[in-house]
Amino acid sequence: MTRIPYPRWAVVMGAVALLAPALTVGPAAATDRRSAAVVRTDQGAVRGTVSADHLSFQGIPYARPPLGPLRWAPPQPSLVWTGVRDATRPGAACAQLQGLPMDSASAAEDCLHLNVTTPRTAARKPRPVMVWLHGGDFRFGRGDVYDGQRLAADGDVVVVTVNYRLGALGFLAHPALAGPGGITGNFGLQDQQAALRWVRHNAAAFGGDPGNVTLFGQSAGATSVCAHLAAPGSAGLFHRAILQSNSCANPVQTRVEAARAAEEFARNIGCTDPGTVAACLRGRDPARLAETAGYPGAGVDLGPVVDGRTLPVDPAAALAAGRLHPVPVLTGTNRDESRLVVWGMEHSGLNCPEPQPGDESESCPLTDDQYRDQVRGMFGDRAEDVLARYPRNDKQVASETLGAVLTDHDYAEPIYSAALAFARRVPTYLYEFADDDAPFFTKGPEPTFPTGAYHCAELPYLFSVDYAEAFTPAQQRLSDEMVRVWSDFARTGRAGWPRLHGAAPYARVFANGTASGTTTFAADHSYDFWRSLR
Repeated sequence: MTRIPYPRWAVVMGAVALLAPALTVGPAAATDRRSAAVVRTDQGAVRGTVSADHLSFQGIPYARPPLGPLRWAPPQPSLVWTGVRDATRPGAACAQLQGLPMDSASAAEDCLHLNVTTPRTAARKPRPVMVWLHGGDFRFGRGDVYDGQRLAADGDVVVVTVNYRLGALGFLAHPALAGPGGITGNFGLQDQQAALRWVRHNAAAFGGDPGNVTLFGQSAGATSVCAHLAAPGSAGLFHRAILQSNSCANPVQTRVEAARAAEEFARNIGCTDPGTVAACLRGRDPARLAETAGYPGAGVDLGPVVDGRTLPVDPAAALAAGRLHPVPVLTGTNRDESRLVVWGMEHSGLNCPEPQPGDESESCPLTDDQYRDQVRGMFGDRAEDVLARYPRNDKQVASETLGAVLTDHDYAEPIYSAALAFARRVPTYLYEFADDDAPFFTKGPEPTFPTGAYHCAELPYLFSVDYAEAFTPAQQRLSDEMVRVWSDFARTGRAGWPRLHGAAPYARVFANGTASGTTTFAADHSYDFWRSLR
């Protein structure tokens, strides 16, 4: 899949941006939004925040801080505490550079925290639990950016958002760091499993049902969901899966590929002596590790790896063989995913005719000639076929046309292929988010072309976020509908529209304030054409 280029402005912004009664609410809760709620977890009591329609508990540690000898080691159970721990503020983000506008730079390693949001009202029976894995190319992101209050209050579910180790600290698979059995890498996936185990042990204290857990994620978070569908250690920890804007059809790294990337990383950070490489890596500070991992397309490729233990088989191979955990699946894509990639290209300055050294603000719209050059560089001897299928015309600017090519190749084709494979074995529901005027980021450069339903565009419709433009009334109605669908799927394992079948390729389209059905998803995205190029 084409990596989203995190433009140079991002570097400047960042590097230089089982029963509910365990819950008790303070007597002033009805009139004071700052009143506290106390819940007793298996580690100790936490005090959260009471709001008008929900309760929130932030910064709860689900594993011991991965410091010192625990760096590049599996997560260990969190320590217990006495008294009541403050849970009114989020914990630190895991070490990372500045990424997209919703991300923020961090140098923290003590970051294995999660956040829980519940409806304020009492429930007659335990509520479904939805565990969110954020995206960010396994380099960026934090759970608390995605405030679960809308899903929790309007969907009547318990929402858990998770921090997990990123970049080199989460996925460096260097042989010198190998633990028992020679296994290394996938520490971020192991963190996610530890969070799921925490949910199994503590969901009931927050009014949630540990026997009804939905694991959902977007982009790299969806790739993580795929990994857990194939990971033996994740069996039984969740009961439904939602995959947004990524699929199980894209292979993860082999052990050889991951070791090669780790050795490149070690060289880049200055750890070249085979006899001391492990000590050298352990001596580097988190900020240096994040900086050396770099940005997508301009750094070392780190991520999940088939390691023989946490992930014994590639999820793509497991999907093809029908050997994933058999849970209902809701999966889909955004209609204009890769317009975000093109936005990054334009604002990197790299496609400008004469880029000026050091000018980080330069922005140049893609020209028709540059569109054709990009396609020829990406697709080689099949480029003319692609250009014939996606000709330039006066109805779109070149950036939109390139966005369509990349969206259909990188997202629509693999997601639809994976959905069809899922549908052969489990109840599977396909959606397309298609609001052509979805709110864009309030930070960062203005787009020079319509961004449409870009990668990440659906997230403000599910979560309360502070990085995107405000909704119109129609978009608020669409958000309400999506919250209802996602929470109903978590509750029942059904999405409310026909299941996907090869002979009945039904997809639900969320657009322009309404939801409607279509059977033309494959034709809309030239699915057969892209399959012929594989």
